Amino acid sequence: MSKETILIVDDEEDIIELIKYNLKNEGYAILTAMTGEAAIKTAKHSRPDLIVLDLMLPGIDGLEVTRHLKKNDDTMDIPIVMVTAKGEESDVVTGLELGANDYLSKPFSPKELIARIRAILRRRQRTIPGEPPRIRQEGDMMIDRGKHVVTIENEAIDLTLSEFDLLSFLADKKGWVFTRGQIVDAIHGENYAVTERSIDVIIVGLRKKLKHYSSHIETVRGVGYRFKES
Repeated sequence: MSKETILIVDDEEDIIELIKYNLKNEGYAILTAMTGEAAIKTAKHSRPDLIVLDLMLPGIDGLEVTRHLKKNDDTMDIPIVMVTAKGEESDVVTGLELGANDYLSKPFSPKELIARIRAILRRRQRTIPGEPPRIRQEGDMMIDRGKHVVTIENEAIDLTLSEFDLLSFLADKKGWVFTRGQIVDAIHGENYAVTERSIDVIIVGLRKKLKHYSSHIETVRGVGYRFKES
C-alpha cells in the first residue's frame, strides 16, 4: 500500500470527508485544511507528497495558495491537483502557469482523482537515487533534470514545473514535431483533461523567459511545436 501523504484543502467538510475516505482506502496518509492560510501553514510544516487544492476558498483562494507555495523553496516541488467548481478555463490556465500539475472540475469521480494522483506521484519517482543528473547543454543554456533547473549564461531561469517539463521534453526530442495533445500526454500523462490553449500559454511564458534562446522553440503551423535542431 502507498505511504505518501496527501494534503486535502477544501472549505466543505463533506468534500474533505469523501476525498479522505477514498484516499485512505488506497493507503495514503491524509492531512486536511479548510482555508488557504491553513493550507500554506500545513504544507510548510508537514511537507506532504501532494496537495489536492480547491480553488474556491475563503480568504486566500487556491490560486494565491499555489502562487505562494511555488515561490517558497521548501514547498515549490510539492505537486498540486487543483479542484474547481467554476469550470472556467481562465482559472485552469492561471493555475497551470503558476506551477500546478493537474486539475479536476466538480463534481468528479474519486477514482479519477486517485488515478491522477497516482500518475503524478509515479512521475516524481522516475529519478533513481544515485543516478547522475541528466544534463543537456545547448550553447549557453543548460537543462539540468537532476536539479530541476535551467540556466542561461550561468543565470538560473525561474520556470514553472510545466514550463520546465515542456522544455525538457522538446529538447530531448530535438527536431521532432509534436502536437499539443502529444505534449500534454508527455508531460502530464494520458487522458489529461486540459485545453490545447493552455499549451500555447505555457509556450508563450516559456519563450519570454528563455530570452534569445526563445527561437529554439519553433511553431510548426497547423501541427504543433518542436525544439530547433542546431
